[in-house]
Amino acid sequence: MRTIIAIVGVAAVLMGLLWIGQGTGLVHWPASSFMLDQRPWATRGGILAIVGVVLILVSRRR
Repeated sequence: MRTIIAIVGVAAVLMGLLWIGQGTGLVHWPASSFMLDQRPWATRGGILAIVGVVLILVSRRR
């Protein structure tokens, strides 16, 4: 179970970072994405990345 939580946490961090990049306009991939240069997606990405870090920390706890 801890492994699954860690994998979900890593995926959440990576997805959150992608959303931050798209929302701030730093990442223009895919080119047809509706999230490009939309600040709310940068905020949502930050929240998702924080949730991912928390999941990783929870999975490492004994």
